[in-house]
Amino acid sequence: MEQKKSLDIMLKNLPVWDLSDLYSGPEDIELENTILEIDNLTEDFHRRYFTSVEILSIDELADSIIKYEKIIDLLGKVSSYAQLYHSQNISNERRGRFYQNISDRLNSLSGRILFFPISINKLDGDILNKISKNNKAKKYLSWVRDLRVFKEYELDERTEKLIHEKNISARSAWIRLFDEVESSITCRIEGNVFSLTEALHIMSDPESNKRKKAAKAIGKSLGNNARTFTYITNVLSKDKSIEDAWRNLPRPVSSRNLQNLVEDEVVDSLIDSVKSSYASTSHRYYKLKAKIYGKEYLNYWDRNAPLPGQENSFIEWEEARRLVLEAYSNFHEEFFQIGKTFFDNGWIDASVSKGKASGAFSHPTVPSCHPYILLNYLGTTRDVMTLAHELGHGIHQVLSSTQGPLQCGTPLTLAETASVFGEMLTFQSLLAKEESSYRRRFLLAGKIEDILNTVNRQVSFHDFETRIHKKRFEGEIAQEEICNIWLEVQRDCLGPIFKFDKDYRYYWTYIGHFIHAPFYVYAYAFGDCLVNSLYGLYKSKIIPDFESKYIEMLKAGGSLRYNELLRPFGLDPKQTNFWSNGIKTVVNLIDELETVI
Repeated sequence: MEQKKSLDIMLKNLPVWDLSDLYSGPEDIELENTILEIDNLTEDFHRRYFTSVEILSIDELADSIIKYEKIIDLLGKVSSYAQLYHSQNISNERRGRFYQNISDRLNSLSGRILFFPISINKLDGDILNKISKNNKAKKYLSWVRDLRVFKEYELDERTEKLIHEKNISARSAWIRLFDEVESSITCRIEGNVFSLTEALHIMSDPESNKRKKAAKAIGKSLGNNARTFTYITNVLSKDKSIEDAWRNLPRPVSSRNLQNLVEDEVVDSLIDSVKSSYASTSHRYYKLKAKIYGKEYLNYWDRNAPLPGQENSFIEWEEARRLVLEAYSNFHEEFFQIGKTFFDNGWIDASVSKGKASGAFSHPTVPSCHPYILLNYLGTTRDVMTLAHELGHGIHQVLSSTQGPLQCGTPLTLAETASVFGEMLTFQSLLAKEESSYRRRFLLAGKIEDILNTVNRQVSFHDFETRIHKKRFEGEIAQEEICNIWLEVQRDCLGPIFKFDKDYRYYWTYIGHFIHAPFYVYAYAFGDCLVNSLYGLYKSKIIPDFESKYIEMLKAGGSLRYNELLRPFGLDPKQTNFWSNGIKTVVNLIDELETVI
């Protein structure tokens, strides 16, 4: 109890969002005015273009895209506010109702313009050439080009509109249910009640007995809700398979690969490379960790445990800010200046509070505003790395905002580039300052575990999803089957050194990515391996003016494909050795760790 009180005192002054750059509150008259403006603009847009896209001149097509882009920006502004406001307390019924009502209204309004991208995809095959030669339209060339990736998988306009409008009472409703159930989960540990986020944090405690009690409590609480999570998983897997079948998509992962603008074979190569490296990376490291602990095996609650002798010191928020900004400043002044604005202007919510969304994210909102970062900061080194990660996202989102609402967003595979690079900058900055080989081991172990969590663990999640979606084709999946698949993929990933008990079988239930964004997770591994290669080039200094080239890559947003963005660095993920080169980073870190234990 004393530990929890002490932690509460240290965390009480953490920053909370100021969302007023979007709207001052749910009752803000400007919020309603924006929705009314969207209503007028979408009605006018539908009346003007619904039946005329195919007969527009290229100049007129450019004008229509500009109008469409303005609507997208306004829709994004309102929906971003509703989502951010809701995420501060998902369990609050009033906030949930506000979020749902806004979602209902925006869904209906956006349905009026759904025809537009479909109509563009119906234009003749020479449209890209025509756009490239028009001064007004060529700005949107990459947007139209990327739209056409989905051309052969699109349905007719009425069917697409039905899917869009039904989403609010279908997929979105099930996601909201998942979020509300997850945010309400509490864990009772030694008479104290903890949120799921707080309980997961205890699993990194130096004391094995505390980790064990937290792990057991988490497993019990997740198990109590497993029936609900099992049903949600089955419903959403079936929902996806139905839509995929209508679109004639070849595999469950195909829709995500299309959105990421990456070829199936590139993703397959990534997954195969990481899985084939399990023995030399995760298996090897955790075997070494068991040796350091003097154990024959590790329990699952030992996975994120600090090494013996590691101080469990609390890192104050101001110190975390200083460490991250210093690392960013050492890379480039522009990174420092943009990063500083997040702290100075209330763009970060780092508090830990009841009902708040778990985990962390950087929400880009819209180019006419700025990103907001959500954290659940508990003062560990890992939390500092999470801050560096999300600030990397935020800086990327600020830099790419100049591309406008239609082209600022990047595929998930590239969205993780700046975040993971920011983590690496921060880690290397801390490592360079540490002269003690004894303390270096703790930094090295922490970074190795971060990479394994980002690469190996996420690929195991991808493996889990693949097997679940494949199994769902055969019929509804029993809870026990899902739990067994989870245990199998975790044993494959973590290795024979780990011992699992019945409580761990429910740990799949809290992984929100499975629900929010199916097959999102491989993007972390993609980004990490890519960053390892980029960082190696940065340190080698063989790329002239690397920092400026890197910033230009981030500024490009979604206007260029991954192969175009990486060309200045001589990198190509299609090459057979690309992924293995990225994986070598963690192998080298394990080698270095062995020299200091």
